[in-house]
Amino acid sequence: MAKANGKIQPFNIVIVGQTNRLQYEALLFAASFRATNPDFKGRFFVAEPQPGPLWQDDPRITNAHVLELLDEFGAEILPFENRHFGQKYPHGNKIEALSALPEGDPFVFFDTDTLILDDLAQVPFDFDRPSASNRVEGTWPKPELYGPGYTGIWKSLYDRFGLDFESSLDLSQPDEYWRRYLYFNAGFFYYKCPKLFGDRFAEYAVEIRTNPPQELACQSLNPWLDQVVLPLVIHSFRGGRDALPEGYLDGSHSCHYRLLPMLYARESDKAVDVLEEIAEPNRVKKVLKQYEPIKRFVYQNKGEKARALFDRDNLPRREQQIRQTLKKNGLWLR
Repeated sequence: MAKANGKIQPFNIVIVGQTNRLQYEALLFAASFRATNPDFKGRFFVAEPQPGPLWQDDPRITNAHVLELLDEFGAEILPFENRHFGQKYPHGNKIEALSALPEGDPFVFFDTDTLILDDLAQVPFDFDRPSASNRVEGTWPKPELYGPGYTGIWKSLYDRFGLDFESSLDLSQPDEYWRRYLYFNAGFFYYKCPKLFGDRFAEYAVEIRTNPPQELACQSLNPWLDQVVLPLVIHSFRGGRDALPEGYLDGSHSCHYRLLPMLYARESDKAVDVLEEIAEPNRVKKVLKQYEPIKRFVYQNKGEKARALFDRDNLPRREQQIRQTLKKNGLWLR
């Protein structure tokens, strides 16, 4: 854990759980977390959006057996209200869930489609300097031929919120190459206070959604809004791409697999071993088998077939190529 005044600083963990796919992913996360962090000193929350005008259907976890196992694995269900997003932009849950967390307590948010592989107390978080996942492709923006380039698009966002654009750049990367600009995957992020971070995250996201700079006229914000806003929030709190040493998260201590076919295709042997170990107990198996991708990939050996298609030491450069190979072999479920 991070150290404050020489003492170990506890922190909280939060994921989002709701009906359908995410309730089963939340169960996998919780089982992996409890198996690898039995002595965790903080609190573990499964944030749950509540019914309201921004949801057509009830988004809460519907499976009583999932709820029982989450409780067994030490999860606290944390209800929260959607004031800005909801059914039309469920990615906004990761923004709005922060408002329900204990104010002033450091937190780490993980996407629900993540496995925890080792003791998170070993991760050298500096909660005064936020960061997020660098495991990202250049998914946004997509500059138009006659429109503004990366610099024009990103600078317009920094200017909107009075942030210093130049200090966010990685000057070792070429001009107009996407890696020059601060950009994260929102699969994890952290800070010293969820209220401070969440309030600013929501403020920036709502502003960009409702009143985007002219430079964004040809850019899609769905589903990218959270990843567009996240670097601005992190930079505003003096965090950055190098605030967390590489190799811990999205590495030895966590695996953001996104979809089970992708987990088996490209992730480490350790990630597969953890998944299959936590899915083995009968009380867990009975519940997980209700979700088709887990049933087929974990319990009916489609995962083994997907894994045999790829050399993890020589994977295709782009994720899309992996997906296409899986689809050609009838091994794509989501």
